[in-house]
Amino acid sequence: MAKDIRFSSGLTQGQFKDFTREAGAAISFKNTAPAEPLGITGFEAGLEVSAVDISSNDYMNKAFGGNAPSYAVLPKLRARKGLPLGIDVGAMYSYVPDSNMKLWGIEVSKAILEGTAATPALGVRGTYSRLSGVNDLDLQTAGIDASISKGFLILTPYAGAGGVWVSSEAKGNLKTLSPNLKSEDVFQPRVFAGLQVSPFPLFHFTGEVEYQERPIYSLKAAIGF
Repeated sequence: MAKDIRFSSGLTQGQFKDFTREAGAAISFKNTAPAEPLGITGFEAGLEVSAVDISSNDYMNKAFGGNAPSYAVLPKLRARKGLPLGIDVGAMYSYVPDSNMKLWGIEVSKAILEGTAATPALGVRGTYSRLSGVNDLDLQTAGIDASISKGFLILTPYAGAGGVWVSSEAKGNLKTLSPNLKSEDVFQPRVFAGLQVSPFPLFHFTGEVEYQERPIYSLKAAIGF
């Protein structure tokens, strides 16, 4: 499923805009966490994998040299640290083996309600992500969202919504193939829902489904306290 992003032919402006939307949805910083903060002594580190179906579009085939994989699968390292005042900060890094795709991002979240045994937690979050290693494309995203969660024994379901701003610019071979392509800046809404399962102390799994242009599936395994 891993292939280089290397454009084999040019794109129209409309195709480049559609590609920007879908590629931005794929690389944007995923939530994969309940709304409650980690706390000032809290820390979390884990491995996350996100997958999105990209095989049905002509511009995706062009982006992958005429042979797009069925799914774009992005393995990521994730870490978050709790700070005072219900604030968490986090970072993400991804390298797709046997591919030129690399990805990094940062997040800052703030708990509006930290949640109790009887009430849910409510939080807001800002994110930034950027694609690197691809000579034909400059692609980055910025996002904001809000989420709500409530724990029940070892289960913590959550849901949220927000928006993502995606910016892209043709470079390298794509700019040579399509010299008149202008940069694209698009906004798209996102909704997501997930479930964190904590079967053992200090260890948990999180599964999430997001809709942003198309469904995106994420799974995270992490240790935390």
